Amino acid sequence: MHAMWRGSVSFGLVNIPVRLYKATDTGGIHFRQLHKACRTPISYKKFCPRCHVDLSQDEIVRGFEYARGEFAVVEDEELDAFQGRRGETIDLVQFADAGDIDPVLFQGAYYLAPEASGKKAYRLLWQALRASGRVGVARMTLRSAESLALVRASDADGNVLEVHALAWPEDVRSTAELPYVQEAVAVDAHELEVAETLIRQLTKPFVPDEYRDESRVRLEAWIAERRGEAEAKTKGAEASGEVVDLMEALKKSLELAKQDAKPREAKRKKRKTS
Repeated sequence: MHAMWRGSVSFGLVNIPVRLYKATDTGGIHFRQLHKACRTPISYKKFCPRCHVDLSQDEIVRGFEYARGEFAVVEDEELDAFQGRRGETIDLVQFADAGDIDPVLFQGAYYLAPEASGKKAYRLLWQALRASGRVGVARMTLRSAESLALVRASDADGNVLEVHALAWPEDVRSTAELPYVQEAVAVDAHELEVAETLIRQLTKPFVPDEYRDESRVRLEAWIAERRGEAEAKTKGAEASGEVVDLMEALKKSLELAKQDAKPREAKRKKRKTS
C-alpha cells in the first residue's frame, strides 16, 4: 500500500507517529471515453476561457471566490502556515459510543499504521479503545480540508486502528423536502407482524465475505465474451408472475426465508449428531 499521509495521532499527552492508508479500492471495470471515428481515448485539457490558452500545472493556483467573479489567491505555503500543526495531526478531542454517531455522517474509510517508533503507543490506544467499547472523535486535515473523524479499534483483519472521515453536521442535507416521508400513513397490524417475522427469519450474523459484486462478475463475463475469450453463460430463469400487494410480497418473502433456513437447520442438526 502507498501511504497517502504521514503525521501523528494526538491522544492526550501521547503523540503516535502514524501513516494513513486508504481502506477501500473501488477497482472494477472503468470505461473510457473514445473518439468514435478512430477509437482513441480523448484527453482533457486545463483551459483558460478568458485567455484562450491551455494551461500547464505550474500556471495554476488555488483561490476562493469572495464575491461574484472576484477571487483571492491562496498560495500553498500560506495554507500550510495557516493549518500549522493540525495539517499533520489527527487530534482526538473526545470519546463516545459508536451508536451515538449517525452513519449518514460517514464518508471515506482509512487504515492507520504506526511508524516504528510508535508501535507501543499505537497498540496501547488500540487496546484501550477495544476494552472501553468506545470510539475516538477527532479533527483531521486531508487534502487541505479539515474534517471530523471517527477512530475505532478493529480486529476484523488484524488489530488495526481505522479512521472514518465524518461530514460536518451543517453539511448534512435536511430530509424536510423529501417526498411523502413526512406524511402519516396507517400501517396494518397484521402486515407489521408479518414484516417483523420476516426480519427475524432473515436475521443472521453479517459476514461480508458472503457477498460479492455480482454486477462486476456479469460485466467481466460480458467483456470476455466480446473479446472472444469465453462463451456466454446464462444462469437462472426469469421470475414470472406479478406481486399482487404488499401483504402478498411479505408472505412470499417469508416463505422463501423459511425454505432457505431449512438447509441451514439440517446442517446444524447433522453436526450435533456426528
